[in-house]
Amino acid sequence: MDGGTGIPVRDTILWVDDTGETDLPPILCLHSLFLDGRMFDALVPAAKGRFRVIRPDFRGQGSSAPSTQAVVTMDCCADDMIALIETLGLPPVHLIAASMGGDVAVRIAARRPDLCASMVMMGSSVRGEPDDQKAHFTDLLDRTYATGFVGGDLDMMMSIMFGATTRSNPEKQAMLDHWRLHIGRLAPSTWAAMHGVVERPSAVSLLPQVKAQTLVYLSDEDVARPQEWTHEVVNNIPGAKLARLEGVGHSPILEVPDVVIPSTLDFMASAQRALEIRPAPAGA
Repeated sequence: MDGGTGIPVRDTILWVDDTGETDLPPILCLHSLFLDGRMFDALVPAAKGRFRVIRPDFRGQGSSAPSTQAVVTMDCCADDMIALIETLGLPPVHLIAASMGGDVAVRIAARRPDLCASMVMMGSSVRGEPDDQKAHFTDLLDRTYATGFVGGDLDMMMSIMFGATTRSNPEKQAMLDHWRLHIGRLAPSTWAAMHGVVERPSAVSLLPQVKAQTLVYLSDEDVARPQEWTHEVVNNIPGAKLARLEGVGHSPILEVPDVVIPSTLDFMASAQRALEIRPAPAGA
């Protein structure tokens, strides 16, 4: 497969963009809420000849089938991604996860370590939403369900998704305009996924179960996921590495792709080499 197509997975159809090189180790891209798999488009040319890049849209988001559920949970998304890995017959994948993608990635890596070669998280954590924030976001989602994100609500969403330095950079305006238009056009079916993120339970207890080599980016302008939450992930995944980003907000791969993409690919290449030289289990 080369390009995008709908793939039946469990009880839904997921839209999946896949560069299709079956002879290369796969990267599975897990996108942010409000965005979709296209947020990883810049990874494709950078990974050419090194990795196969697979960019699904989560259930009820992007070009995937609308959800039939009132709430799309993080566990549901993780089960979808596990089923997608198995449907495509993939070897252990390198997970790159942004925002809610990290909540999904940790669930995959902890529960199915056999499917995970490495994990890179950005703008991510695994705590549940604090009660005060949950109430605020629930009110926001109720208010915007009929109208979508417009005016001040859209401005606020952009300030959550992108750091102040990025938003003030003239060179980033085309990228910002693209995603502002995208968020302003979100279909009502996306709200089920939004409620799933707002109502997500904590997955902190799963962190020690992650066996894959893990790299976590910490952005100093990320207002959505406090730095304390990022440190919690790094401190509880055995051997996890922390990479600091300055002047960057919640969406590093869009804000500083020239920094994040090369370092991510080098990290994954190192993890792949370690995977390939790992001794087979006794008796295998």
